[in-house]
Amino acid sequence: ETPLTRRCKHSCLARRQTEQPETPSVCERKDIPAEFANPVPWQKIETEGLDCDYAQLFSKDEADHLFHKLEEELVYSTGEEATVQVFGKVYNIPRKQATYGDAGLTYTYSGIRRMASPWTPTLEYIRDAVTTTTGQMFNFVLVNRYKDGLDHMGEHRDDEKELDPLCPIASVSLGAARDFVFRHRDARGKTIRRQIEPVKLELAHGSLLLMNPPTNTFWYHSLPVRKKISLPRINLTFRRIQRKK
Repeated sequence: ETPLTRRCKHSCLARRQTEQPETPSVCERKDIPAEFANPVPWQKIETEGLDCDYAQLFSKDEADHLFHKLEEELVYSTGEEATVQVFGKVYNIPRKQATYGDAGLTYTYSGIRRMASPWTPTLEYIRDAVTTTTGQMFNFVLVNRYKDGLDHMGEHRDDEKELDPLCPIASVSLGAARDFVFRHRDARGKTIRRQIEPVKLELAHGSLLLMNPPTNTFWYHSLPVRKKISLPRINLTFRRIQRKK
């Protein structure tokens, strides 16, 4: 652990009731419903403007099963939807992407507007596990598939206007463990305004990372190239999109 991480002794990460025997809750908060009362140790990651929670959501066997089911079910974007616009230039996305969610939802980022495909059975299962674990409702998921360590994701913030600013983004990782790096907005670019150390995590197979507000206001995140990694990874970022009135 780094100095920026600590073990949350009084936090609850609720699990599906069928997966764990009933145990007394160690969570002393009064606002957590009984169905979220099974304690699971998890890690709190916080520093100036950064607030995240990290835990193991699925066992290795279940994570293996879910990964293989997603490989069978998911259909990834092609053509124009497999590109991204950066400063007016169009580039091929260095990974595969897909979007799923409730009927009628759209999500626009990097100049591309994406429609939500209907939930697959496995995505519904994982979404419901995340909801049961966190008490948060999600209506959309962005899927990124990295074929190996050469596929990557550049620095960005998930701060699109469609996103509910009060809802965390829940990131589920399946497959090869990869480094995930946060960098403060004042410590990047050609003119660095302040010296703030980046925060690096390794996202394990079957893990859940909650990026709570105001993290995406102040911190960029990325998944850098790791040439030694030869195995694939699927990442699911569950979001809550606000419907237009």
